[in-house]
Amino acid sequence: MHVLLVEPSYHTAYPPLGLLKIAASHKASGDTVELVRGIKPVSTTPQKIYVTSLFTYAWKSVHQAVHYYRVLFPQAYVLLGGIYASLMPEHAQLSGADEVYKGLMTDVEGLVPDYSLVPEWEMSILFSTRGCIRSCPFCAVPRLEKHLSSGPSVKQLVYPGHKKIVLWDNNFLAAETWHQTIQQLKEIGMPVDFNQGLDVRLIDDAVAQELSGLRLDPVRMAYDLAAERRALEKAIPALVRARFNKRRIIVYTLYNFTDTPEGFWRRVADLLEWGVVCYPMRYEPLNSLVKNQYVSPYWTKEGLEIVAKARRVLGAGGAFPPYEGLRRKMVGARDFYQAFELRPPRATKSQLVLV
Repeated sequence: MHVLLVEPSYHTAYPPLGLLKIAASHKASGDTVELVRGIKPVSTTPQKIYVTSLFTYAWKSVHQAVHYYRVLFPQAYVLLGGIYASLMPEHAQLSGADEVYKGLMTDVEGLVPDYSLVPEWEMSILFSTRGCIRSCPFCAVPRLEKHLSSGPSVKQLVYPGHKKIVLWDNNFLAAETWHQTIQQLKEIGMPVDFNQGLDVRLIDDAVAQELSGLRLDPVRMAYDLAAERRALEKAIPALVRARFNKRRIIVYTLYNFTDTPEGFWRRVADLLEWGVVCYPMRYEPLNSLVKNQYVSPYWTKEGLEIVAKARRVLGAGGAFPPYEGLRRKMVGARDFYQAFELRPPRATKSQLVLV
């Protein structure tokens, strides 16, 4: 049969990994496969249509895609899966899909994605583990992947001709197999990106030294809670002793959750004082249907807008690098508002004359 794979037109920097694994499975069974993004005519009438989904607040483009292809091919069986479908299956069912699939498709999990459908893509995305040992209330992983488990050898998941490996493991260092996986990555020799970050609470000198044998740049971690401060005070020096560049250590910093603006500012100041990059991450509820509308009880719309403007004006690409001027501003501020205030633009000579 002919299978149509649909990635709705939401914003993402990565190809649809799940759909590419489904493609590999169908091709192995002798089926033909076509991948499209958004709403557009297709070359062959499909008998089955898979539509993927991303974050819950991107649901509208998902419903549009399901409706479009359902009308275009009324005889086809439409299956909707992905993150939104798994987190909000009842809402996803309103799309009109024949089936809403929740969670991972275990029968395709260990397959090499069919990257021939995205020939411009040059990085192998893979999971060496699924799940996490933590149960962070702001995170979807406990609902999507549940318990920590190891996957297949990373060597068998690297696509020929690719130039980089991107791991989407949610807690790589918590797995019993992480030492063996590191060794495999060293043998492969490609640049590596632990894209979801490494658990700062599990990094010490021994771990940092083992990571140093990889072509790892940047190093990603998180400072989501004030309680993680002591772990970062241990992990960052350990990484520096292992010859990682501080400026290439990126620390995701959650805000608008159970923190306060003052607490968020102190975490930002900590990171800049330690000489690493702070990347603020605004919290969204797992069932949010509209992006950037949620305001926690500890924040205000004004406070959130102050951070957003500071990221655009003071930051670089949404992050706060440890530039000396920015470090002094954050560390020396008396409160949240002074830390993130934007200086008014200097008056030009002509403006001064007019005044």
